[in-house]
Order: sequence, then structure tokens, then C-alpha cells
Amino acid sequence: MPDQVTNYQCPACTGPLHFVGASGKLQCDYCGSVFDIADIEARMSKKDAKASDAFQKEESRRDNNNNNNNWDTSGLNQDWGDGAEGLHSYNCPSCGAELICDASTAATSCPYCGNPAIVPGQFSGDLKPDFVIPFKLDQKAAEAALKKHYKGRPFLPKAFTNQNHIEEIKGVYVPFWLYDGIADADAQFAATRSSSHREGDYEVTVTRHFQVRRAGEIVFEKVPVDASSKMPDDHMDSIEPYDYQDLKKFSTAYLPGYLADRYDVSVQDCAKRADQRCENTALRELENTVTGYDSVSLTRKNIRLHRGKVSYALMPVYMLHTKWSGKDFLFAMNGQTGKMAGDLPMSWGKFWLTFGSIALPLAALIYWFLFHL
Repeated sequence: MPDQVTNYQCPACTGPLHFVGASGKLQCDYCGSVFDIADIEARMSKKDAKASDAFQKEESRRDNNNNNNNWDTSGLNQDWGDGAEGLHSYNCPSCGAELICDASTAATSCPYCGNPAIVPGQFSGDLKPDFVIPFKLDQKAAEAALKKHYKGRPFLPKAFTNQNHIEEIKGVYVPFWLYDGIADADAQFAATRSSSHREGDYEVTVTRHFQVRRAGEIVFEKVPVDASSKMPDDHMDSIEPYDYQDLKKFSTAYLPGYLADRYDVSVQDCAKRADQRCENTALRELENTVTGYDSVSLTRKNIRLHRGKVSYALMPVYMLHTKWSGKDFLFAMNGQTGKMAGDLPMSWGKFWLTFGSIALPLAALIYWFLFHL
């Protein structure tokens, strides 16, 4: 039997609820009722207890009917083939439809009734996130920010700016590992300082060379590394930073209305990126103290990392995926701050038209100067 999923329904009209970042509450899509997260969590806890009791009774009833004269299903094949271990099936509690998701899906929506569904097994035991930063920007804010992002880009294809592409923006809670630690950093820099003066008819430049050493201890807290293989690391790095003042204790009540994935890249596999980020930051902080010189270059470094606690968090991201000239383009926006990243497509027709409108008159002008002056 498929595992059960949880969806958040309005106590007033049973319509689907979704989290609203501006108010920090759950709101009904149909009647507009607004509810506190704590109130809905309490209601869901009672609902889950009743569902568990009903499930046990159903299993008992089926066991009692095992001796009945049933249809022979022994010839049906239950082997789904290669890759089946990565799929899970769930029942929508609203309409009863069976949903099939991949192993990393944590929040989705039913394609039949449209109700948002939370897969509770993805957030149990060691898979449960410690924190979540709720979405602060809504869909309209994301659309407006996207328009602003491509405004003034003359070579952006017109098709990309159409409303059809804007509506493809999806809000996704992306899994992140947050690393704590301390870096003992020791670095040496080669620095120069130059001055000039005149000696008769000559201008003399004197360059002094220095060896500068810096050492110190830097404490790191919650260094983020995305833990989803589906998300490009450079996109996730580019839309940082997140404001940790909005970091909340995790609750599935923040998920309705958005997609969500659980991690599929382990703490150990992400640790190298976390170490590199800590090392780079430590070196940058040391180099920032080497001031008063004309040039500074690193000649030696020694960084010792003392690794500490790791936390698991979900971060809000708006994603846009589109195609142009057979190529895929992925665009990401921080759902808390609005910071964006992504490679935008380029219309080569517009580019060559603009290039020709500039190059041809310029070439004609050069030709005239060369042969008429």
C-alpha cells in the first residue's frame, strides 16, 4: 500500500492552504481564511492520529478477508525494472489519487485536485531539516524582479520575455547543509610600494619590496552549501547571502504552495566545498588587512580548519527553466531577498543586426578617410 501524504486543508471550507511569506500565516486559496501555523499544526497532529487509527483498522479488516474467494492475481508482475528503487508512491488525502514521486521529493501538488501535498517520510528521523527560511517574496514579486533583471538587455530574445515564460517560475525549497567551524589562518604576502621623483632631466621611480605576514582565527557559523544535485552550485552560490534572522525551526506548515526537495548529496560530499569556502574567506579577510601598498600578492598560506556542527535547512528559491535555440537556460532567484542569477539567452539575430548597423557605417567612414584625405 502506498505511504500516506499530508496536505493542509482549510478548516472552514476544506480548500488547500498555502504559506504566505508577507504575513507568515497559512491562507486558504478559496475562502481567504487565514490561520496561524501553530493552530494548523495542532489540528494536523489530531488528524494524523485519527488517520493512523483508521489505517490499523483497515489492515485488520483485510487480514480477516484473506480467506475469501478472491480473483487470482498471481500472474501480475510487480517488477518495475531498473530505477524503481528511486520511486515512491503516495495517496493524496483529498481525492485518493496515487502519486508517484522520485526519492528526493518532499513537497508537491496533486495533478488531479491541485491540493499541495507534503511527504512526511522525507522529513522523519535523520532526514528532518533543523531550520527553514520561509519565502518572503510572492509570485508577483518574482515576476516583477525578473522583468527588472532583463530590462535594458538589448540582445535578450523577445520570446523569453513573453508572459508564458514568466508563468513558469516555481517556488522551491532547496536543501542546504550549514557548516560551523573555526579557521586558524597564517599567510605571507609580497607587497610593493613605489614613489617617483625627478633628478635633473630624469624621473626616477623607487620601488620598495616588503614581506608581510598575517595570522588569526576566524569563526564561521552556518556556511551554506546546497545539498541538491538538481541545482547548479554556481547559481545557488550567486543568489546568496540569506538573512539568518529569518531562520525558523522547521515545520512542514511553511511548505504548502511550494515545491520542496530533500537532500541527495551527503554532508561528506559537500564538505569539500564548505572547506574551500572557509579557506577562501579566511585568506580574503587576512589580505584585507594588508593596506597601504601599491600591490599585494599571496606567497604562502597555512590554514587549519576545526570542523564543528552541521545543520540541515531548507532555503527559498524561485526557479525558471526555459529553452532557446535547443539550449537549456536555468534562472534562480533568492525567495527571501530577490537576488538573481542565471545565464540569459541571447538573440544572435539582434546582435548581428546591431553589429552591422554600427560596423558598416564605421567601415565606410574609415574607407573615406583613407582614400579621400
